[in-house]
Amino acid sequence: MNTPDSLTRRKFVTTTAAAAAALVTASPSLFAQNTTEKRFKIIGFTKPFQKLNFEDTADTVAEIGWDGIECPVRPRGQGQIEPERAPDELPKLVEALKQRGKELTLMTTAITSVSQPHTEQLLRTAAKLGIRRYRLGFWKYDLAKPIPDQVTKIGTQLRDLAALNAELGIQAGFQNHPGRDYVGAPVWDLWTMIKDTDPRHMGVCFDIGHATIEGGLSWPIEARLMETQLTAVFVKDFLWQRTDRGWREQWVPLGDGMVDKAFFKWLKTTSFTGPICQHHEYDHGEGKPMITKMQKDLKVLREWLAA
Repeated sequence: MNTPDSLTRRKFVTTTAAAAAALVTASPSLFAQNTTEKRFKIIGFTKPFQKLNFEDTADTVAEIGWDGIECPVRPRGQGQIEPERAPDELPKLVEALKQRGKELTLMTTAITSVSQPHTEQLLRTAAKLGIRRYRLGFWKYDLAKPIPDQVTKIGTQLRDLAALNAELGIQAGFQNHPGRDYVGAPVWDLWTMIKDTDPRHMGVCFDIGHATIEGGLSWPIEARLMETQLTAVFVKDFLWQRTDRGWREQWVPLGDGMVDKAFFKWLKTTSFTGPICQHHEYDHGEGKPMITKMQKDLKVLREWLAA
């Protein structure tokens, strides 16, 4: 004989099971997205609005929906903060972001040597604030001189920086930048330089847009080559356009170009748990139009990661 209590318990169990099954059936991607977003922090490079004050920067980041930022700390007006002013200004930006539940995840620098002015002071300031990753500056090859000798020389500089990073408990990342004379453009040269360094202290900010420009269909080779050296992942999109100066990359919103979303499917199979940073090189305007376009790119990136 069924009692009211037994009917209530039975109804509760049946209803709860049905609701759970319906949720799983209706929204499988919801769980994938939540799991992915817990694993990867999605951040943005603030270069497009680096002229804003710290409070407005933090408000913009919160409105876009990023977890944090990559902040340019570079000399001669090329950054949001000048390196020599970092001890005073970095804490203010970190606090403004913290008040909105955001963080300064990655610091962009012009550092190429431990002997550069302000290098050690800047890195010690970052470490003290809990900023554990930074992007290095760029090197260029002298195409009139043997490339192997230059690879050896730059590799020595990177090992010296890795030693300082180990002391401070931080990690550098070398961005693979496209160009006829950029060190790291073909990726293989970069791997040669850092393959014997501890990836906890020296790695690569792997730019899938740049890797596609330089490697075309071979980006899976470059990505797998650098799999154990990833400091961060950068993402932006482009199309090839014929101009009076020949073929040039034209930057476009994410999903409108040649970057293969299969990269992110592969990324999820790796052990990488660092940040994924959105870069925006196309014409995105300012203010609300810019924010709307960056939010759209963020939506596309989340969809790719959830797939």
